[in-house]
Formats: sequence, C-alpha cells, structure tokens
Amino acid sequence: MKIGVLAMFAAAIITALVPGLPAQDRPRTIEVHAKRFEFVPAEITVKKGERVTLSLISDDVSHSLLIEGLGVNQIIVKGRETQVSFTPDKAGDFSGRCGRFCGNGHGTMRFVVHVKE
Repeated sequence: MKIGVLAMFAAAIITALVPGLPAQDRPRTIEVHAKRFEFVPAEITVKKGERVTLSLISDDVSHSLLIEGLGVNQIIVKGRETQVSFTPDKAGDFSGRCGRFCGNGHGTMRFVVHVKE
C-alpha cells in the first residue's frame, strides 16, 4: 500500500475518532490527479465556508495547481502526494490551471472549483 494512501486512511480514522469535532467542521478531502495534459477530476463542487483539502498526485511529471481566486498555488511533484487546503468565502466558479510548464499541451490543463451557497 502506498504511504500516501496509508497516511490519508490514518488521518481519516483519527479525525473520525476525535471527540468534540463535529462532522461539518472536518475538512473534506478530494483526490486530484495531474497528468499530461489534464486534471482528474477536472471540476469539483464544494460549499461556501466548507473546509476543503485537495490531495494532489502527479501521475507523470511535476505540475502545479494555481487557483488564484481561492489562494491556491501548489507544486505537485511526481511520486509525492501533496495536500493543499482552502475555505472558500464566496460562491462562484473559480478557474484553475497548471502553473508549471509540463509540455506542449500545458495550456489545456484546466481545473474548475464550483462553490455553491
């Protein structure tokens, strides 16, 4: 079992067992894979005020995820799971992209976060 998967599993168990931490206060973790030349999934939907942790994994080369409207700017190194957290404070659609040149299709790497009320 990969260390990153094991760490996520352990964190989920510990978070579930922590007394006094209501379910709505726990961050929601979403796994996102980066690969030439796309993010999978390419779109996610979250709620305004919801704490979100993106578990970022590169399947091939180094990438990054840049979502300026949400303050996200995270390098994603191949072979290493990287986490970035945010809490959206306004509703809307926030466009993201790969901020690290990764090849000729780099410009097509788009990511969208839909934030609902």
